[in-house]
Amino acid sequence: MATAPLMPKATAVWLLDNTTLTFDQIADFCVLHPLEVKAIADGDAAQGIKGSDPVLAGQLTREEVEKAEADPNYRMKISEPKVRVPEVKRRGPRYTPVSKRQDRPNAILWLVRNHAELKDAQIMRLVGTTKPTIQAIRDRTHWNSATLTPTDPVTLGLCSQLELDMEVRKAARAAPPPAEPQGARLLSAEETTALRARDEEQASPAQRREDEALDPDSVFAKLKSLKRDEG
Repeated sequence: MATAPLMPKATAVWLLDNTTLTFDQIADFCVLHPLEVKAIADGDAAQGIKGSDPVLAGQLTREEVEKAEADPNYRMKISEPKVRVPEVKRRGPRYTPVSKRQDRPNAILWLVRNHAELKDAQIMRLVGTTKPTIQAIRDRTHWNSATLTPTDPVTLGLCSQLELDMEVRKAARAAPPPAEPQGARLLSAEETTALRARDEEQASPAQRREDEALDPDSVFAKLKSLKRDEG
């Protein structure tokens, strides 16, 4: 799987403003959907996000950018980090600064609407909330439901795009496969014969006489008999 830069959306903003790369090239490098890149270019997404220079951050070389600008089919490769930073494992719920705690309900509403596959525990890890709060927002019983505005938690700075993508992938892997539709199927010859025999047994005498009258063999036999009589 492709490795995304540290701040994918901020990187996409910078590449859109400072290069002539196509939406597909930027989407491939930033591990975003091309339509999302187009929305960023149109100003419909990532509003207020400041562009991040991937060249200055050491995630991309100027040579890679020039190659991609010269060839729309070329896909840029992310530079290997010169320094490996060990991953810090966090224990317990995420700490959210006091200044951003008021944004958590908006982030929860965004996650519930846009990623319904996420479990409560995953939302709690992403924005540092509690299960009762999530349930209240799902049920629209939260005290401030009327004024909540769904907002991307990455934009609010409550979690990183990498963390959000990781939780979404986990939820997708855990989701059960879609059930196959149970459509009509052709019956075998044995099943068809058995059903016909059952219908004949259950038919009334009147129905049997009517069926015999409509039987093609009996009709042809009567016609031949009439012709012989006429001859």
